[in-house]
Amino acid sequence: MTGILNLLIGSLGSRYTIIQTFTASSTWTCPAGVTEVEYLVVAGGGGGGGASPGSFCSGGGGAGGFRTGTGLAVSTTGGDGSGNYTVTVGAGGAVSSAGDNQGNTGFDSIFSTITSKGGGGGGAGIGGAGSTVQGSTGGSGGGSSFGSPGGLASTSPSGQGNAGGAGSNAGPMYGGGGGGGAKNTSPVGTGQNGSGSKGGDGGDGQATSISGTPATYAGGGGGGGYSAPSSTNAGLGGAGGGAAGGAKSAGSTAPANTGGGGGGTGSNSSPSASYAGGAGGSGIVIIKYQAPSQTVFTFKGSGQWTVPTGVTSIDYLVVAGGGGGGSQGGGGGAGGFRNATSQTVKAGQVFTITVGAGGPGGDGTVGTAAAARGSPGFDSVLSAPSSSPAPSYSITSVGGGGGGSGYSVPSNTEAGLSGGSGGGGGTNVAPLGAGGPGTAGQGNGGGQGSNSGPNYGGGGGGGAGGPGSNGSGTAGGNGGLASSLSITGSTVYYAGGGGGSASYGGTGGRGGGASPNDQGGAGNGGAGASNVAGGPGTANTGGGAGGGNYNTAFALGGTGGSGIVIIKINQ
Repeated sequence: MTGILNLLIGSLGSRYTIIQTFTASSTWTCPAGVTEVEYLVVAGGGGGGGASPGSFCSGGGGAGGFRTGTGLAVSTTGGDGSGNYTVTVGAGGAVSSAGDNQGNTGFDSIFSTITSKGGGGGGAGIGGAGSTVQGSTGGSGGGSSFGSPGGLASTSPSGQGNAGGAGSNAGPMYGGGGGGGAKNTSPVGTGQNGSGSKGGDGGDGQATSISGTPATYAGGGGGGGYSAPSSTNAGLGGAGGGAAGGAKSAGSTAPANTGGGGGGTGSNSSPSASYAGGAGGSGIVIIKYQAPSQTVFTFKGSGQWTVPTGVTSIDYLVVAGGGGGGSQGGGGGAGGFRNATSQTVKAGQVFTITVGAGGPGGDGTVGTAAAARGSPGFDSVLSAPSSSPAPSYSITSVGGGGGGSGYSVPSNTEAGLSGGSGGGGGTNVAPLGAGGPGTAGQGNGGGQGSNSGPNYGGGGGGGAGGPGSNGSGTAGGNGGLASSLSITGSTVYYAGGGGGSASYGGTGGRGGGASPNDQGGAGNGGAGASNVAGGPGTANTGGGAGGGNYNTAFALGGTGGSGIVIIKINQ
Protein backbone atom coordinates (compact mmCIF):
# COMPACT_ATOMS: atom_id res chain seq x y z
CA MET A 1 0.00 0.00 0.00
CA THR A 2 1.16 3.24 -0.95
CA GLY A 3 0.34 6.77 0.36
CA ILE A 4 1.89 9.93 2.00
CA LEU A 5 1.12 11.19 5.50
CA ASN A 6 2.95 14.12 7.09
CA LEU A 7 2.24 14.26 10.82
CA LEU A 8 3.05 17.37 12.88
CA ILE A 9 2.22 17.48 16.56
CA GLY A 10 2.31 20.33 19.07
CA SER A 11 1.55 20.12 22.77
CA LEU A 12 -1.63 21.62 24.20
CA GLY A 13 -1.79 20.88 27.91
CA SER A 14 -2.51 17.18 28.31
CA ARG A 15 -3.53 16.94 24.66
CA TYR A 16 -1.67 17.36 21.39
CA THR A 17 -2.57 19.24 18.22
CA ILE A 18 -2.22 16.80 15.36
CA ILE A 19 -1.84 17.89 11.74
CA GLN A 20 -1.78 15.07 9.19
CA THR A 21 -1.09 15.80 5.56
CA PHE A 22 -1.96 13.24 2.89
CA THR A 23 -0.23 13.73 -0.45
CA ALA A 24 -1.35 10.36 -1.86
CA SER A 25 -4.35 8.14 -1.24
CA SER A 26 -4.19 6.27 2.04
CA THR A 27 -6.14 5.41 5.19
CA TRP A 28 -6.51 7.46 8.36
CA THR A 29 -7.20 5.55 11.57
CA CYS A 30 -9.07 7.61 14.15
CA PRO A 31 -7.22 7.54 17.50
CA ALA A 32 -9.13 6.94 20.71
CA GLY A 33 -10.53 10.13 22.21
CA VAL A 34 -10.79 12.01 18.89
CA THR A 35 -14.34 13.07 17.96
CA GLU A 36 -13.95 15.81 15.36
CA VAL A 37 -11.47 17.22 12.87
CA GLU A 38 -10.78 20.38 10.95
CA TYR A 39 -10.17 19.60 7.28
CA LEU A 40 -8.84 20.82 3.96
CA VAL A 41 -9.69 18.76 0.86
CA VAL A 42 -8.24 19.89 -2.49
CA ALA A 43 -8.90 17.92 -5.69
CA GLY A 44 -6.60 17.42 -8.67
CA GLY A 45 -6.39 20.33 -11.10
CA GLY A 46 -7.55 20.10 -14.70
CA GLY A 47 -5.11 19.88 -17.59
CA GLY A 48 -4.70 22.64 -20.15
CA GLY A 49 -6.06 22.19 -23.66
CA GLY A 50 -3.88 21.43 -26.70
CA ALA A 51 -3.61 23.24 -30.04
CA SER A 52 -2.69 22.57 -33.68
CA PRO A 53 -0.91 24.96 -36.09
CA GLY A 54 -3.10 27.90 -36.99
CA SER A 55 -5.94 26.73 -34.72
CA PHE A 56 -5.59 29.60 -32.28
CA CYS A 57 -5.16 29.12 -28.53
CA SER A 58 -6.43 26.73 -25.87
CA GLY A 59 -7.62 27.43 -22.34
CA GLY A 60 -5.84 26.79 -19.05
CA GLY A 61 -7.01 24.03 -16.73
CA GLY A 62 -9.31 24.85 -13.84
CA ALA A 63 -8.10 24.35 -10.29
CA GLY A 64 -9.25 21.39 -8.24
CA GLY A 65 -12.13 22.01 -5.86
CA PHE A 66 -11.12 23.55 -2.51
CA ARG A 67 -13.18 22.74 0.59
CA THR A 68 -12.31 23.48 4.20
CA GLY A 69 -14.20 23.46 7.48
CA THR A 70 -14.25 22.57 11.16
CA GLY A 71 -16.22 20.24 13.42
CA LEU A 72 -16.40 17.26 11.05
CA ALA A 73 -17.50 14.34 13.23
CA VAL A 74 -15.26 11.26 13.36
CA SER A 75 -15.06 8.28 15.70
CA THR A 76 -13.33 4.99 16.34
CA THR A 77 -16.44 3.25 14.99
CA GLY A 78 -16.81 5.49 11.94
CA GLY A 79 -15.47 5.09 8.42
CA ASP A 80 -15.39 1.37 7.73
CA GLY A 81 -16.97 0.68 11.14
CA SER A 82 -13.59 0.28 12.83
CA GLY A 83 -12.40 3.87 12.68
CA ASN A 84 -10.54 3.53 9.38
CA TYR A 85 -11.32 6.37 6.98
CA THR A 86 -10.37 6.10 3.33
CA VAL A 87 -8.50 9.16 2.09
CA THR A 88 -8.53 9.73 -1.66
CA VAL A 89 -6.10 12.28 -3.10
CA GLY A 90 -7.11 13.07 -6.67
CA ALA A 91 -4.59 13.04 -9.48
CA GLY A 92 -4.28 16.02 -11.77
CA GLY A 93 -5.69 15.86 -15.28
CA ALA A 94 -3.10 14.22 -17.54
CA VAL A 95 -1.20 16.00 -20.31
CA SER A 96 -3.46 16.34 -23.34
CA SER A 97 -2.40 14.92 -26.68
CA ALA A 98 -0.73 17.46 -28.94
CA GLY A 99 -3.23 19.13 -31.25
CA ASP A 100 -6.80 20.31 -30.86
CA ASN A 101 -7.72 18.30 -27.78
CA GLN A 102 -9.60 19.42 -24.71
CA GLY A 103 -7.66 19.23 -21.47
CA ASN A 104 -8.29 16.30 -19.14
CA THR A 105 -10.40 16.87 -16.05
CA GLY A 106 -8.72 16.35 -12.66
CA PHE A 107 -9.82 13.68 -10.20
CA ASP A 108 -11.84 14.13 -7.02
CA SER A 109 -10.30 14.16 -3.53
CA ILE A 110 -12.35 12.68 -0.69
CA PHE A 111 -12.20 12.51 3.09
CA SER A 112 -15.18 11.08 4.99
CA THR A 113 -18.28 12.91 3.69
CA ILE A 114 -16.30 15.69 2.03
CA THR A 115 -15.72 15.47 -1.73
CA SER A 116 -13.91 18.13 -3.73
CA LYS A 117 -14.41 17.93 -7.48
CA GLY A 118 -11.54 17.69 -9.94
CA GLY A 119 -10.73 20.82 -11.92
CA GLY A 120 -12.18 21.26 -15.42
CA GLY A 121 -9.97 20.72 -18.45
CA GLY A 122 -9.11 23.69 -20.66
CA GLY A 123 -10.88 24.12 -23.99
CA ALA A 124 -9.11 22.98 -27.16
CA GLY A 125 -7.71 25.27 -29.83
CA ILE A 126 -10.39 25.61 -32.50
CA GLY A 127 -9.85 23.99 -35.89
CA GLY A 128 -9.54 20.26 -35.29
CA ALA A 129 -12.37 17.89 -36.13
CA GLY A 130 -14.51 17.38 -33.02
CA SER A 131 -12.49 19.81 -30.93
CA THR A 132 -14.24 21.24 -27.88
CA VAL A 133 -13.48 24.89 -27.36
CA GLN A 134 -15.28 25.51 -24.05
CA GLY A 135 -13.51 24.57 -20.85
CA SER A 136 -15.01 21.74 -18.82
CA THR A 137 -17.01 22.19 -15.63
CA GLY A 138 -15.04 21.26 -12.49
CA GLY A 139 -14.12 22.33 -8.97
CA SER A 140 -13.04 25.42 -10.86
CA GLY A 141 -13.92 25.64 -14.55
CA GLY A 142 -11.41 25.34 -17.37
CA GLY A 143 -10.56 28.32 -19.55
CA SER A 144 -11.95 28.38 -23.09
CA SER A 145 -10.81 29.04 -26.64
CA PHE A 146 -11.80 31.38 -29.50
CA GLY A 147 -14.80 33.33 -28.22
CA SER A 148 -16.35 30.59 -26.11
CA PRO A 149 -17.39 31.41 -22.51
CA GLY A 150 -15.31 29.89 -19.73
CA GLY A 151 -16.11 26.55 -18.12
CA LEU A 152 -18.32 26.67 -15.04
CA ALA A 153 -17.43 25.90 -11.43
CA SER A 154 -19.04 22.85 -9.87
CA THR A 155 -22.29 23.31 -7.97
CA SER A 156 -22.10 19.90 -6.23
CA PRO A 157 -21.70 21.63 -3.83
CA SER A 158 -21.04 25.25 -4.75
CA GLY A 159 -18.25 27.28 -3.20
CA GLN A 160 -15.36 25.03 -4.34
CA GLY A 161 -13.97 27.40 -6.94
CA ASN A 162 -14.71 29.78 -9.79
CA ALA A 163 -15.38 29.81 -13.50
CA GLY A 164 -12.73 29.85 -16.18
CA GLY A 165 -12.11 32.77 -18.53
CA ALA A 166 -13.42 33.15 -22.07
CA GLY A 167 -11.20 32.69 -25.08
CA SER A 168 -10.60 35.56 -27.51
CA ASN A 169 -11.35 35.60 -31.24
CA ALA A 170 -9.35 38.82 -31.69
CA GLY A 171 -5.92 38.94 -33.29
CA PRO A 172 -3.08 38.94 -33.31
CA MET A 173 -2.84 36.70 -30.23
CA TYR A 174 -6.28 35.03 -29.95
CA GLY A 175 -5.53 34.36 -26.28
CA GLY A 176 -7.01 31.35 -24.51
CA GLY A 177 -8.93 31.91 -21.28
CA GLY A 178 -7.30 31.29 -17.92
CA GLY A 179 -8.58 28.46 -15.75
CA GLY A 180 -10.58 29.34 -12.67
CA GLY A 181 -8.98 29.35 -9.20
CA ALA A 182 -10.39 28.79 -5.74
CA LYS A 183 -9.98 32.26 -4.20
CA ASN A 184 -13.25 33.20 -2.51
CA THR A 185 -12.46 36.73 -1.32
CA SER A 186 -12.52 39.86 -3.46
CA PRO A 187 -11.30 39.79 -6.14
CA VAL A 188 -12.40 36.18 -6.50
CA GLY A 189 -10.39 33.69 -8.50
CA THR A 190 -12.29 33.71 -11.79
CA GLY A 191 -10.02 32.94 -14.73
CA GLN A 192 -9.06 35.99 -16.78
CA ASN A 193 -10.44 36.27 -20.28
CA GLY A 194 -8.01 35.90 -23.16
CA SER A 195 -7.47 38.97 -25.33
CA GLY A 196 -6.08 39.99 -28.69
CA SER A 197 -2.71 40.62 -27.05
CA LYS A 198 -2.19 37.64 -24.67
CA GLY A 199 -3.65 34.57 -23.01
CA GLY A 200 -5.69 35.09 -19.87
CA ASP A 201 -4.08 34.56 -16.46
CA GLY A 202 -5.33 31.76 -14.26
CA GLY A 203 -7.48 32.69 -11.28
CA ASP A 204 -5.75 32.84 -7.91
CA GLY A 205 -6.10 30.06 -5.36
CA GLN A 206 -7.18 30.26 -1.73
CA ALA A 207 -4.83 30.69 1.25
CA THR A 208 -5.08 28.59 4.43
CA SER A 209 -3.05 28.11 7.61
CA ILE A 210 -4.39 24.68 8.59
CA SER A 211 -0.90 23.15 8.38
CA GLY A 212 0.53 25.73 10.79
CA THR A 213 2.20 27.63 7.95
CA PRO A 214 0.25 29.83 5.51
CA ALA A 215 -0.03 28.23 2.08
CA THR A 216 -2.11 28.80 -1.03
CA TYR A 217 -3.71 26.01 -3.09
CA ALA A 218 -5.85 25.59 -6.20
CA GLY A 219 -4.69 28.27 -8.65
CA GLY A 220 -5.95 28.18 -12.25
CA GLY A 221 -3.76 27.50 -15.27
CA GLY A 222 -2.85 30.28 -17.73
CA GLY A 223 -4.33 30.41 -21.23
CA GLY A 224 -2.24 29.88 -24.34
CA GLY A 225 -0.81 32.53 -26.73
CA TYR A 226 -0.65 32.34 -30.51
CA SER A 227 3.01 33.15 -31.06
CA ALA A 228 6.23 33.25 -29.05
CA PRO A 229 7.47 34.29 -26.57
CA SER A 230 5.40 32.66 -23.84
CA SER A 231 6.70 35.09 -21.22
CA THR A 232 4.68 37.95 -22.69
CA ASN A 233 2.04 36.32 -24.87
CA ALA A 234 0.70 33.45 -22.74
CA GLY A 235 -1.26 33.71 -19.51
CA LEU A 236 0.37 33.35 -16.09
CA GLY A 237 -0.72 30.68 -13.65
CA GLY A 238 -2.77 31.76 -10.67
CA ALA A 239 -1.25 31.82 -7.16
CA GLY A 240 -1.51 28.41 -5.55
CA GLY A 241 0.09 26.14 -8.12
CA GLY A 242 -1.50 27.35 -11.34
CA ALA A 243 0.79 26.62 -14.30
CA ALA A 244 1.70 29.14 -16.99
CA GLY A 245 0.37 28.81 -20.51
CA GLY A 246 2.57 28.27 -23.55
CA ALA A 247 2.90 30.18 -26.83
CA LYS A 248 4.46 28.10 -29.59
CA SER A 249 5.37 25.70 -26.76
CA ALA A 250 3.59 23.18 -24.56
CA GLY A 251 1.62 24.43 -21.58
CA SER A 252 3.40 24.11 -18.24
CA THR A 253 2.54 21.37 -15.74
CA ALA A 254 1.21 22.37 -12.32
CA PRO A 255 3.19 21.32 -9.21
CA ALA A 256 2.14 18.18 -7.35
CA ASN A 257 -0.17 18.48 -4.33
CA THR A 258 -1.37 21.99 -5.10
CA GLY A 259 -4.55 21.26 -7.08
CA GLY A 260 -3.32 23.80 -9.64
CA GLY A 261 -4.56 23.85 -13.23
CA GLY A 262 -2.25 23.05 -16.14
CA GLY A 263 -1.33 25.66 -18.72
CA GLY A 264 -2.99 25.99 -22.12
CA THR A 265 -1.07 26.50 -25.36
CA GLY A 266 -1.25 27.98 -28.86
CA SER A 267 0.42 27.62 -32.23
CA ASN A 268 0.54 29.77 -35.33
CA SER A 269 1.33 28.11 -38.64
CA SER A 270 4.93 29.21 -39.05
CA PRO A 271 6.66 26.88 -38.46
CA SER A 272 3.98 24.21 -38.31
CA ALA A 273 3.78 22.32 -34.99
CA SER A 274 1.17 20.98 -32.59
CA TYR A 275 1.50 21.35 -28.82
CA ALA A 276 -0.01 19.73 -25.73
CA GLY A 277 -1.54 21.40 -22.74
CA GLY A 278 0.14 20.96 -19.35
CA ALA A 279 -1.00 18.47 -16.72
CA GLY A 280 -2.91 19.57 -13.64
CA GLY A 281 -1.38 19.26 -10.18
CA SER A 282 -2.49 16.48 -7.85
CA GLY A 283 -4.60 17.35 -4.83
CA ILE A 284 -3.99 17.21 -1.09
CA VAL A 285 -5.92 16.39 2.09
CA ILE A 286 -5.01 17.87 5.49
CA ILE A 287 -6.77 17.14 8.79
CA LYS A 288 -6.19 18.75 12.17
CA TYR A 289 -7.42 17.50 15.52
CA GLN A 290 -6.76 17.24 19.26
CA ALA A 291 -5.53 13.92 20.67
CA PRO A 292 -4.85 12.89 24.29
CA SER A 293 -1.54 11.81 25.75
CA GLN A 294 -0.46 8.16 25.45
CA THR A 295 -2.02 8.15 21.98
CA VAL A 296 -1.30 5.36 19.52
CA PHE A 297 -0.78 6.43 15.90
CA THR A 298 -1.37 3.76 13.27
CA PHE A 299 0.18 4.23 9.83
CA LYS A 300 -1.25 2.26 6.92
CA GLY A 301 0.46 4.53 4.39
CA SER A 302 3.81 6.29 4.13
CA GLY A 303 4.77 9.74 5.42
CA GLN A 304 6.48 11.71 8.17
CA TRP A 305 5.91 12.15 11.89
CA THR A 306 7.45 14.90 14.04
CA VAL A 307 8.00 14.32 17.76
CA PRO A 308 5.81 16.75 19.76
CA THR A 309 6.95 19.04 22.52
CA GLY A 310 6.92 17.22 25.87
CA VAL A 311 7.37 13.72 24.45
CA THR A 312 10.69 12.05 25.28
CA SER A 313 10.11 8.39 24.43
CA ILE A 314 8.09 6.19 22.11
CA ASP A 315 7.27 2.54 21.52
CA TYR A 316 7.16 1.32 17.94
CA LEU A 317 6.21 -1.61 15.74
CA VAL A 318 7.42 -1.95 12.15
CA VAL A 319 6.04 -4.82 10.02
CA ALA A 320 6.88 -5.25 6.35
CA GLY A 321 4.68 -6.57 3.56
CA GLY A 322 4.23 -10.35 3.36
CA GLY A 323 5.47 -12.44 0.45
CA GLY A 324 3.24 -13.80 -2.31
CA GLY A 325 2.49 -17.53 -2.52
CA GLY A 326 3.90 -19.67 -5.33
CA SER A 327 1.85 -21.34 -8.07
CA GLN A 328 1.86 -25.10 -7.28
CA GLY A 329 4.07 -23.88 -4.57
CA GLY A 330 5.06 -22.78 -1.15
CA GLY A 331 3.49 -20.20 1.07
CA GLY A 332 4.83 -16.66 1.18
CA GLY A 333 7.05 -15.66 4.07
CA ALA A 334 5.79 -13.11 6.58
CA GLY A 335 7.06 -9.57 6.49
CA GLY A 336 9.84 -8.72 8.88
CA PHE A 337 8.68 -7.89 12.42
CA ARG A 338 10.59 -5.38 14.61
CA ASN A 339 9.47 -3.64 17.77
CA ALA A 340 10.96 -1.76 20.72
CA THR A 341 9.80 0.14 23.80
CA SER A 342 10.90 3.28 25.65
CA GLN A 343 13.03 4.61 22.81
CA THR A 344 14.49 8.07 23.42
CA VAL A 345 13.28 10.83 21.10
CA LYS A 346 13.45 14.60 21.08
CA ALA A 347 10.83 17.21 20.28
CA GLY A 348 11.15 18.23 16.65
CA GLN A 349 12.89 15.04 15.56
CA VAL A 350 11.35 14.02 12.22
CA PHE A 351 10.62 10.37 11.49
CA THR A 352 10.14 9.18 7.92
CA ILE A 353 7.72 6.26 7.60
CA THR A 354 7.38 3.79 4.72
CA VAL A 355 4.72 1.08 4.81
CA GLY A 356 5.49 -1.86 2.51
CA ALA A 357 2.95 -3.49 0.20
CA GLY A 358 2.44 -7.25 0.03
CA GLY A 359 4.06 -9.22 -2.77
CA PRO A 360 1.91 -10.49 -5.68
CA GLY A 361 1.32 -14.22 -5.94
CA GLY A 362 2.84 -16.44 -8.60
CA ASP A 363 0.91 -17.15 -11.81
CA GLY A 364 1.74 -20.44 -13.49
CA THR A 365 -0.67 -19.71 -16.35
CA VAL A 366 1.67 -17.06 -17.80
CA GLY A 367 3.92 -19.77 -19.18
CA THR A 368 7.22 -18.84 -17.55
CA ALA A 369 8.86 -20.26 -14.49
CA ALA A 370 9.76 -16.81 -13.18
CA ALA A 371 6.11 -15.71 -13.16
CA ALA A 372 5.06 -18.82 -11.25
CA ARG A 373 7.10 -18.02 -8.15
CA GLY A 374 5.62 -15.63 -5.60
CA SER A 375 7.08 -12.13 -5.41
CA PRO A 376 8.65 -10.76 -2.24
CA GLY A 377 6.85 -8.21 -0.09
CA PHE A 378 8.11 -4.66 0.24
CA ASP A 379 10.13 -3.25 3.14
CA SER A 380 8.66 -1.04 5.87
CA VAL A 381 10.96 1.61 7.34
CA LEU A 382 11.01 3.94 10.34
CA SER A 383 13.97 6.34 10.22
CA ALA A 384 15.12 9.66 11.66
CA PRO A 385 18.37 11.61 11.93
CA SER A 386 19.93 12.02 15.36
CA SER A 387 18.88 14.92 17.54
CA SER A 388 20.88 14.96 20.79
CA PRO A 389 20.23 13.36 23.22
CA ALA A 390 18.12 11.13 20.92
CA PRO A 391 19.99 8.76 18.59
CA SER A 392 19.40 8.35 14.89
CA TYR A 393 16.97 5.64 13.81
CA SER A 394 17.06 3.38 10.78
CA ILE A 395 14.59 0.56 11.44
CA THR A 396 14.02 -1.51 8.31
CA SER A 397 11.77 -4.54 8.36
CA VAL A 398 12.44 -6.67 5.28
CA GLY A 399 9.61 -7.79 3.01
CA GLY A 400 8.61 -11.46 3.24
CA GLY A 401 10.08 -13.92 0.74
CA GLY A 402 7.95 -15.21 -2.14
CA GLY A 403 6.94 -18.88 -2.19
CA GLY A 404 8.72 -21.22 -4.61
CA SER A 405 6.95 -22.90 -7.54
CA GLY A 406 6.78 -26.35 -9.12
CA TYR A 407 6.27 -24.91 -12.60
CA SER A 408 9.07 -26.79 -14.41
CA VAL A 409 12.15 -28.92 -13.81
CA PRO A 410 14.72 -27.51 -13.56
CA SER A 411 13.69 -23.87 -13.36
CA ASN A 412 15.66 -22.36 -10.47
CA THR A 413 12.34 -21.06 -9.14
CA GLU A 414 11.50 -24.05 -6.95
CA ALA A 415 13.18 -22.54 -3.88
CA GLY A 416 11.41 -20.02 -1.67
CA LEU A 417 12.93 -16.55 -1.60
CA SER A 418 14.70 -15.03 1.39
CA GLY A 419 13.01 -12.21 3.27
CA GLY A 420 11.98 -10.98 6.70
CA SER A 421 10.69 -14.53 6.90
CA GLY A 422 11.53 -16.86 4.04
CA GLY A 423 9.10 -18.25 1.48
CA GLY A 424 8.20 -21.96 1.46
CA GLY A 425 9.67 -24.24 -1.20
CA GLY A 426 7.80 -25.34 -4.32
CA THR A 427 6.45 -28.83 -5.04
CA ASN A 428 6.78 -31.72 -7.47
CA VAL A 429 10.35 -30.85 -8.44
CA ALA A 430 13.80 -32.32 -8.20
CA PRO A 431 15.90 -31.10 -6.53
CA LEU A 432 13.51 -30.39 -3.68
CA GLY A 433 12.25 -26.83 -3.36
CA ALA A 434 14.16 -25.45 -0.39
CA GLY A 435 12.61 -22.93 1.97
CA GLY A 436 14.02 -19.41 1.84
CA PRO A 437 15.99 -18.11 4.83
CA GLY A 438 14.61 -15.45 7.16
CA THR A 439 16.36 -12.32 8.43
CA ALA A 440 17.90 -12.56 11.89
CA GLY A 441 15.84 -10.77 14.52
CA GLN A 442 12.87 -10.31 12.18
CA GLY A 443 11.56 -13.74 11.22
CA ASN A 444 12.26 -17.36 10.33
CA GLY A 445 12.89 -19.60 7.36
CA GLY A 446 10.34 -21.26 5.11
CA GLY A 447 9.67 -25.01 4.98
CA GLN A 448 10.81 -27.38 2.25
CA GLY A 449 8.48 -28.49 -0.53
CA SER A 450 7.83 -32.15 -1.29
CA ASN A 451 8.34 -34.03 -4.56
CA SER A 452 6.45 -37.05 -3.24
CA GLY A 453 2.96 -38.03 -4.35
CA PRO A 454 0.15 -38.24 -4.36
CA ASN A 455 -0.33 -34.62 -3.27
CA TYR A 456 3.08 -32.90 -3.46
CA GLY A 457 2.78 -30.47 -0.56
CA GLY A 458 4.44 -27.06 -0.76
CA GLY A 459 6.48 -25.75 2.16
CA GLY A 460 4.94 -23.30 4.58
CA GLY A 461 6.27 -19.74 4.61
CA GLY A 462 8.21 -18.66 7.68
CA GLY A 463 6.55 -16.51 10.33
CA ALA A 464 7.79 -13.99 12.87
CA GLY A 465 7.17 -16.52 15.66
CA GLY A 466 8.53 -19.69 14.06
CA PRO A 467 9.68 -21.44 10.86
CA GLY A 468 7.39 -22.82 8.19
CA SER A 469 6.72 -26.56 8.19
CA ASN A 470 7.89 -28.88 5.42
CA GLY A 471 5.37 -30.12 2.88
CA SER A 472 4.69 -33.85 2.61
CA GLY A 473 3.30 -36.31 0.10
CA THR A 474 -0.22 -35.69 1.40
CA ALA A 475 -0.31 -32.11 2.72
CA GLY A 476 1.14 -28.65 2.38
CA GLY A 477 3.30 -27.36 5.20
CA ASN A 478 1.79 -25.03 7.75
CA GLY A 479 2.98 -21.44 7.78
CA GLY A 480 5.23 -20.30 10.59
CA LEU A 481 3.71 -18.93 13.77
CA ALA A 482 2.84 -15.26 14.06
CA SER A 483 4.06 -12.90 16.80
CA SER A 484 1.74 -10.95 19.06
CA LEU A 485 2.02 -7.44 20.50
CA SER A 486 -0.19 -5.20 22.65
CA ILE A 487 1.10 -1.78 21.54
CA THR A 488 -2.44 -0.73 20.58
CA GLY A 489 -3.85 -1.75 23.97
CA SER A 490 -5.15 -5.09 22.68
CA THR A 491 -3.22 -8.21 21.80
CA VAL A 492 -2.89 -8.46 18.03
CA TYR A 493 -1.06 -11.08 15.96
CA TYR A 494 1.17 -10.03 13.09
CA ALA A 495 3.41 -11.63 10.47
CA GLY A 496 2.24 -15.25 10.20
CA GLY A 497 3.64 -17.40 7.38
CA GLY A 498 1.48 -18.53 4.44
CA GLY A 499 0.42 -22.17 4.12
CA GLY A 500 1.86 -24.43 1.41
CA SER A 501 -0.37 -25.85 -1.32
CA ALA A 502 -1.43 -29.46 -1.85
CA SER A 503 -2.54 -30.81 -5.22
CA TYR A 504 -4.86 -33.59 -6.42
CA GLY A 505 -7.11 -33.53 -3.35
CA GLY A 506 -4.50 -33.15 -0.61
CA THR A 507 -4.71 -30.96 2.50
CA GLY A 508 -3.41 -27.40 2.27
CA GLY A 509 -1.20 -25.90 4.95
CA ARG A 510 -2.67 -23.56 7.56
CA GLY A 511 -1.71 -19.91 7.46
CA GLY A 512 0.09 -18.83 10.62
CA GLY A 513 0.62 -22.47 11.62
CA ALA A 514 -1.84 -22.39 14.52
CA SER A 515 -5.53 -22.60 15.28
CA PRO A 516 -7.47 -20.59 14.26
CA ASN A 517 -6.27 -20.54 10.68
CA ASP A 518 -4.90 -17.33 9.20
CA GLN A 519 -3.33 -16.23 12.49
CA GLY A 520 -1.14 -13.19 11.96
CA GLY A 521 -2.92 -12.39 8.72
CA ALA A 522 -1.45 -15.34 6.82
CA GLY A 523 -3.28 -17.06 3.97
CA ASN A 524 -4.04 -20.79 3.80
CA GLY A 525 -2.56 -22.93 1.08
CA GLY A 526 -4.73 -23.94 -1.88
CA ALA A 527 -6.04 -27.51 -1.60
CA GLY A 528 -8.69 -29.91 -2.82
CA ALA A 529 -9.62 -31.73 -6.00
CA SER A 530 -10.03 -28.55 -8.06
CA ASN A 531 -7.64 -25.75 -8.96
CA VAL A 532 -7.62 -23.59 -5.81
CA ALA A 533 -5.77 -20.30 -5.42
CA GLY A 534 -3.76 -19.60 -2.31
CA GLY A 535 -5.40 -17.46 0.34
CA PRO A 536 -4.27 -13.81 0.49
CA GLY A 537 -2.54 -12.24 3.45
CA THR A 538 -4.67 -9.78 5.41
CA ALA A 539 -3.97 -6.08 4.84
CA ASN A 540 -1.77 -4.35 7.42
CA THR A 541 -0.62 -7.54 9.15
CA GLY A 542 2.43 -8.50 7.07
CA GLY A 543 1.00 -12.01 6.69
CA GLY A 544 2.42 -14.30 4.02
CA ALA A 545 0.04 -15.62 1.35
CA GLY A 546 -0.87 -19.24 0.66
CA GLY A 547 0.49 -21.16 -2.31
CA GLY A 548 -1.83 -22.11 -5.17
CA ASN A 549 -2.27 -25.80 -6.02
CA TYR A 550 -2.44 -27.83 -9.25
CA ASN A 551 -5.00 -30.30 -10.48
CA THR A 552 -5.62 -29.66 -14.16
CA ALA A 553 -3.93 -26.25 -14.28
CA PHE A 554 -1.75 -24.01 -12.18
CA ALA A 555 -3.75 -22.04 -9.59
CA LEU A 556 -2.61 -18.59 -8.55
CA GLY A 557 -0.63 -17.95 -5.42
CA GLY A 558 -2.19 -15.47 -3.02
CA THR A 559 -1.00 -11.88 -2.53
CA GLY A 560 0.82 -11.07 0.70
CA GLY A 561 -0.65 -8.77 3.31
CA SER A 562 0.58 -5.17 3.44
CA GLY A 563 2.66 -4.01 6.38
CA ILE A 564 2.01 -1.52 9.15
CA VAL A 565 3.87 0.97 11.35
CA ILE A 566 2.59 1.92 14.80
CA ILE A 567 3.99 4.59 17.13
CA LYS A 568 2.85 5.09 20.71
CA ILE A 569 3.88 8.20 22.61
CA ASN A 570 4.72 7.50 26.27
CA GLN A 571 3.93 10.92 27.76
